Amino acid sequence: MEERLIDRIDRSVSVIGLGTWQLGADWGQVEEKDAVAVLEAAVESGVTFLDTADVYGDGRSEQIIGRFLRGHPGLFVATKMGRRAPLDPAEYTLDNFRAWTDRSRANLGVDTLDLVQLHCPPTPVYSRDEVFDALDTLVDEGRVAAYGVSVETCDEALTAIARPGTAGVQIILNAFRQKPLERVLPAAAEAGVGIIARVPLASGLLSGRYRHDTEFGPADHRTFNRRGEAFDVGETFSGVDYDTGVEAAGEFSALAAPGATPAQTALRWIIQQPGVTTVIPGARNADQVRANSAAGRLPPLPEATLDAVRDLYDRRIRPQVHDRW
Repeated sequence: MEERLIDRIDRSVSVIGLGTWQLGADWGQVEEKDAVAVLEAAVESGVTFLDTADVYGDGRSEQIIGRFLRGHPGLFVATKMGRRAPLDPAEYTLDNFRAWTDRSRANLGVDTLDLVQLHCPPTPVYSRDEVFDALDTLVDEGRVAAYGVSVETCDEALTAIARPGTAGVQIILNAFRQKPLERVLPAAAEAGVGIIARVPLASGLLSGRYRHDTEFGPADHRTFNRRGEAFDVGETFSGVDYDTGVEAAGEFSALAAPGATPAQTALRWIIQQPGVTTVIPGARNADQVRANSAAGRLPPLPEATLDAVRDLYDRRIRPQVHDRW
């Protein structure tokens, strides 16, 4: 699989990675043997980048990955921290950072975390020098090799990119969330900051599999966070009204590349955007991993398809999301 360089840390990662929120069983129950099968299929498909967080299953995702790493050294694992405490800027202290990263190091069974990301903290955190001084200290102490941020908004991303120690920015980017193309991706490319594209299928909408009457389980955020009841609504269906999203996804499916599924086309669209380092679709089973990874081998989408995706966004999606994040 193609690999791309994160300039600020001189590390290359697979252009298709794996998001492991679902391995924490936060989207519904996932047995550990099934989680391991997902990880095995990812490695077999050329995936070298895994993204997790300390709150995914209260550490379960990290722990499963940690056990997997014992037999699969060399993978790049990015984790996240900051959601184990109230979302209060006062909580973002060096002492807490040490405690949180020590817990993640233990869960993952590593001395040094490859990349730790602030997990969508309150907006004022990005402007506090003491926060980034504390992150620099983690690097100096060897707890982490590098740090980055996972953001909700483009303005937060731009603030973080301006910090000289920021190695990566994780941001929602997909055919239904195109605002990062305007300023964030060019700024990251110029600064040598990696871009990790999350929610690449708009919580599954862009797979084209969902209908207006599709029901999701009670433990699935697509049920309990549809209006932002638990966390930022932009994390669920990319903030798009579900019925609008289903209809737009039907149009997107008609644009699928020959021999490719809508989901693969959606992933190919993302990695074709200048400045993207890796994209992190989740997967519930090995077949989904293999299908997602195959998107990295698709030929570039033609200009006519790119134009059609842009038109679809402008007509159906832009009014709902573009000025919100």
